[in-house]
Amino acid sequence: MIDIKRKLLLAVLLIAALFVVGVAGYVLVEGWTVFDAIYMTVITIATVGYGEVHPLSPYGRVFTIFLILFGMGTFIYALSTITAFILEGEFGGYLRRKKVKSRIGKLENHYIVCGSGDIARYVIRELHKCACIFVVVDNHSANIERLREDIGEDILWLEGNPAEDRVLLQAGVERAKGFVSALETDKDNLIVVMTAKSLNPKVRIITRAVDECCSAKMSKAGADAVVSAEFIGGMRMASELIRPSVVSFLDKMLRGSDSTFRVEQIEIEPGSSLVGKTIGEASICDTAGLALVAVESKKTGAYDHVPRSSRVITADDILIVIGSPERIENFRRS
Repeated sequence: MIDIKRKLLLAVLLIAALFVVGVAGYVLVEGWTVFDAIYMTVITIATVGYGEVHPLSPYGRVFTIFLILFGMGTFIYALSTITAFILEGEFGGYLRRKKVKSRIGKLENHYIVCGSGDIARYVIRELHKCACIFVVVDNHSANIERLREDIGEDILWLEGNPAEDRVLLQAGVERAKGFVSALETDKDNLIVVMTAKSLNPKVRIITRAVDECCSAKMSKAGADAVVSAEFIGGMRMASELIRPSVVSFLDKMLRGSDSTFRVEQIEIEPGSSLVGKTIGEASICDTAGLALVAVESKKTGAYDHVPRSSRVITADDILIVIGSPERIENFRRS
C-alpha cells in the first residue's frame, strides 16, 4: 500500500513539474503571457488537439514536441499505477482496512494482542473460541494474513508497530479491558508494556518474558502479570509426571476441538441480582449448569475454595466457575 501511494504521489509530482516547465517554457521561448502559456500547456499535455494560441516559432515547435512526449509518458505511468492499484487488489485491501479501523474505533472493553508468533497465536485462538472481542496488532501484513487464514476472516487486526502511541490509540488502548504483549524479544515487550500503561493506566497488561530475569523489569514497567514460557513448560512437564490424569482433563477442557468447557471468572457487580443471595439460592449448579470452584474476594484477594451453599454473595466477590462458554455467558447476563 505504501509503494502504491508513493507511485501515485510520484505521478502527481511529475505532472505538476511538467506543467510548471511547460508554462515557463512558453513564456521564455515564445514570450507569451502567463494565461496563454497555461492554456497552451494544458491542451498540449492533454493532447486534445485544439489549435495553437499563437503561431509557434521553430524553437517553440521543438519545445512542444518534447512537452507532448514527456506528457504522454507521464500520463501512461499514472494510468498504469492507478490500474495496478485497482486490479491488484490494493484498492480492495485499502477499503477493507478502512472498514476494520472503523469497527475498532467503536469498541469498548475489548482485548488487544500484540504479536502474531506461536505464543500470540495460542492467545488469539483461545480468545476467539471464548467469543471475546479483541484486536491483533502486528507490524507485518503477511503474519496477519496467516492468522486470518488459520483462525478466521472475522478477526479484527491493525498493521503497525505496537510500540508507537499512534498505533495503540488506533487499536483503542484507552478503552481496552485487557492487553497482551507477546512479541519475540523482552526488549520489544518492555517498550510495548510501558507505552500501553502510559496511555491507559487502568488496563490489565499480560506480557511474555523470554528471559525469566526480565520478569521484575516487566512488572515495574506496568505489567500486571508476566508469563515465562520456560517456567510454564517446566511446570507442565512436572505435572505430566506427577498428575497425568489432571493434565489430560485440563487439556481436553482447554484444547478440545468441541470447546465444551472453560474455567472462567464472573465478577459480581453492585447492581447484580445475585447480591445478597446465598450460593444455594443462586442455584449456580442446578439452574445455570455451572460448577462453582471457588469465590475470590476483590478486597483481600483471598479464595474460598468449594464454598458452602450458605455463603452469601456480595458485590466484592468473583465467582470461579467451570462450564460451557454459552452457559457462562447466559449466567453473566441473568
